[in-house]
Amino acid sequence: MRTILLLDDEQSVLNALQRALRHAFSGSAVTIETFTDPEQALFRCAEQDFDVIVSDYRMPSLTGADFLQMAKGIQPDAVRIVLSASTEFSEIMGAINRGEVFRYLAKPWQNEELHRTIELAFARRDDAIAARRRRAQEQQQASQAQLSPQEAEARRLEREEPGITQVRRGPDGEIYVE
Repeated sequence: MRTILLLDDEQSVLNALQRALRHAFSGSAVTIETFTDPEQALFRCAEQDFDVIVSDYRMPSLTGADFLQMAKGIQPDAVRIVLSASTEFSEIMGAINRGEVFRYLAKPWQNEELHRTIELAFARRDDAIAARRRRAQEQQQASQAQLSPQEAEARRLEREEPGITQVRRGPDGEIYVE
């Protein structure tokens, strides 16, 4: 299941975004959560993993750039998108760089562009997760490379047949076979 968090201080914008995304992803397992308050959205980020986080740039209590930067700290694998009607591109570029924002969408958005951007964001999230798993596997293999051949073989056997390397001995050194 895919999850999307939408944040905008205008409920009408959230409703329109949610309608467009529900239409674009009808029949798909996509959950959309909406927030008008950045603090509540951050609390939710601490509770639930999101694939994509879309935030308005200009909000009264917290800028979208600041929100996305904080969200990145909580969920580094979530793909972040900024949505704005602002034409001050230098500000928005700063936001994109600070929060490592994947895309900028202008208000009013085109539904096809919104759908395509979210699809690309899902793919980017999948790539990030796969890359993290590969790095973890490579680190595990590197740490195993430092093991003696006997220890590496014992670990391999234990992974394949849990308990195979466990030997029960009696008080006089005899080995119990079960």
